[in-house]
Amino acid sequence: MAITSDPPVEPPAEKTVHRPPGDDGTALTVVPVRHPWRWVAVAATAVVLVQFGHGLVTNPGWEWDVFARYFTADAILRAVWVTLQLTLHGTVLGFALGVVLAFMRLSASPFLRTVAFGYIWAFRSIPLIVQLLFWFNLAYLYEELSLGIPFGPGFVSFDTVGLVGAMSAAVLGLALHQAAYAAEIVRGGVLAVDAGQLEAAAALGIPRLRQLRRIVLPQAMRSILPNAANEIVSLFKGTSIVSVMAIGELFYQVQVVYGRTGRVVPLLMVATVWYVLLTTALSVVQHYVERHYAKGSTR
Repeated sequence: MAITSDPPVEPPAEKTVHRPPGDDGTALTVVPVRHPWRWVAVAATAVVLVQFGHGLVTNPGWEWDVFARYFTADAILRAVWVTLQLTLHGTVLGFALGVVLAFMRLSASPFLRTVAFGYIWAFRSIPLIVQLLFWFNLAYLYEELSLGIPFGPGFVSFDTVGLVGAMSAAVLGLALHQAAYAAEIVRGGVLAVDAGQLEAAAALGIPRLRQLRRIVLPQAMRSILPNAANEIVSLFKGTSIVSVMAIGELFYQVQVVYGRTGRVVPLLMVATVWYVLLTTALSVVQHYVERHYAKGSTR
C-alpha cells in the first residue's frame, strides 16, 4: 500500500535587514513618555505662587512695617512663652495620664477597661472649650476642696478659687482633654508590637515591667511618635482657645494689641508666623526623635 504525504515545504528565504555600520541589532531607541499636561499644571502653579508672593511684597494692606514692630515686642514674647508653657504642661500631664489609661484599656480587668473607656468616650465627646469653661468655673460647684477620709472628715481643705485659677484651669483642661487622645495613640502603638516577642520574653523569665520598658515601648514608639507629634502640634495651636479665659497667650495678646491699634492684618500675621516657626521647630525635634527610635528597623 502506497503511503502519501504532503510535499516538502521549503523554508522562506531570510530577509536581509540593512543596519547602519556599528549597529549589531541590540541597541534600542528609548523614547521618553511625554506629559504635556503635567507641564501645564507646573506652569499654572508657578504663576499662582509668583502672584501670591508679589502680592505679599507689594500690597500695602499687609503693613509689614507694623508686623516688624510688633513681632518681637515684649508683650508678644511673653505671650509666646505662656503658649509654650501651656503646651508643655498639657503634653507632659496629658501623655502621662494617657499611658495609664492605655494600659487600663489593655488590662485583663473588666472594671479598669470600662473606666478607661468611659473616660476616653467622655473627654473625646465634649468640646475642649466647654471643658475649659467648666474647670474655670469649678468654684461654682465646689467652694472648697479637701483631703481626708473618703466620705468622711477632711484633714486639709483649700479654697477652690485660690487653688484653681485661670492658668491652672487651662492646664487642667488641656491635659485631661489630651489624655483621652494620647491613650488611644499609646494603645494603638502597643497593639502594633508582635505578641510573640512578649511570649519569648516571658519564657526567658524577664519581669513584666522590664518587658514593658525594654521590649514593648521602644518598638511601640515607632507607631506612637507620628500620631503623638500631630497631637502635640494640635495642642500647641489649640492653646488659642484659652483666650476665652482671658489668659495672655499668643492669640489673646494679638487680639488685645489689634483691638487697641486697629492693625488687624499685620497682628494676625505676627501670630501666624510665630505659630509656623514653633510648629517647624517641633517638626524638627520629631524628626530626630523618630530617627533615634528607628534604629534597628528594616526600613
